[in-house]
Amino acid sequence: MLDVVQTPLKSLIARRRPGYTLEAPFYTSPQILQTDLDLIFGHHWIYVGVEPDVPEPGDVMVVDIGANSVLIVRDDDLGVKAFHNVCRHRGARLVHEPKTTVGNLVCGYHQWTYNLEGKLVHADHMGKDFDPGCHGLKPVHLRSLAGLLFICLSDDPPADFDEMAAVMTPYIAPHDIANCKVIHQSDLIELGNWKLTMENNRECYHCSANHPELTIPLFAYGFGFSPDSVDETELKQAQRYEQMVCDLGAQWEADGLPSREVDRLDDMVTGYRTQRLPIDRDGESQTIDTKVASKKLLGQFTNSKLGGLSFWTQPNSWHHFMSDHIVTFSVIPLDAERTLLRTKWLVHKDAVEGVDYDLENVIGVWVATNDQDGTLVGWAQAGARSQAYEPGPYSPYTEMLVDKFCNWYIGRLNALLPR
Repeated sequence: MLDVVQTPLKSLIARRRPGYTLEAPFYTSPQILQTDLDLIFGHHWIYVGVEPDVPEPGDVMVVDIGANSVLIVRDDDLGVKAFHNVCRHRGARLVHEPKTTVGNLVCGYHQWTYNLEGKLVHADHMGKDFDPGCHGLKPVHLRSLAGLLFICLSDDPPADFDEMAAVMTPYIAPHDIANCKVIHQSDLIELGNWKLTMENNRECYHCSANHPELTIPLFAYGFGFSPDSVDETELKQAQRYEQMVCDLGAQWEADGLPSREVDRLDDMVTGYRTQRLPIDRDGESQTIDTKVASKKLLGQFTNSKLGGLSFWTQPNSWHHFMSDHIVTFSVIPLDAERTLLRTKWLVHKDAVEGVDYDLENVIGVWVATNDQDGTLVGWAQAGARSQAYEPGPYSPYTEMLVDKFCNWYIGRLNALLPR
């Protein structure tokens, strides 16, 4: 597939204008989408879920990325492993449900059976010279970053995951993902290219006009503003916000909770960014009333006012960690003009629904925001199809992270395309 688009794609890359949106084929071409699957989703660390997705031995989760299906399983030693979801006999899919629990992994076609370590333990009628040791499941590289699960389909995954993990583990570990549970998952199909979903996430230029729920807990100033286009009152509010970031950040750091901004979005292969930011009003959680949605706080937290830790990764995820709950997002292309946005909400594993938390309160802000964003992505996709579309300029004040996403994407294609 790569040779079909190699020359025109290289031309598109060469004439990419920094600070501007990508040309239309990046959003509409099935050939470029296949290249994205091969080179971006096939060679980088892809966020796929959390350790509580497979809490007990035998628990299995399936993730599909393009033509590849990957099963993630908790083994009997409580380790988490990933394998290609392909039987080594005649290639049938092993697990068909998104989540299940098994004793062994049994192929429904001819009953070849694998243990939770991926070893072939049963295969009838194969003859005395057959070596089952040569027919175990094919492993997929998997890493857990303080409970966030990333896979890499490449035989040679980027080595800088360790660099990201060394920085991010102290930020995420206090939220104790291992002792959380997933209380809700939303799979939303957005009618747009996956890059439009990611670009939309990387800015809040659109927030005040489109996200009435999200802008209750979140300060729009946290995502940039233009100082020459605000009045005196708005400027004072922005200055107050910056002071809160400074004061609360220092307080959280002093309490052993890393909070400072780290931005490596476009200067690493495994690009990422993080920062802990204040929450407005009561300052506790990303909820409609800005109070905690779960009375059972995460980890060892006793202070509910810990702001929101945001963590972004290239190419496909973002996450929000509060004192009481966690929201994670993964983006997976379905085709050139459809994208799966998968959102998971986690609370403490001992929190009881109806006693410690109300589900609708936990998920309300981001269910509404995701629906609104899906509409916006669809509008952008419709525009990219038009003959009138041409790359437009990003705001230097509020769309800096969008530009960094595109810089990273173009840079990685340029590095991985055949010369």
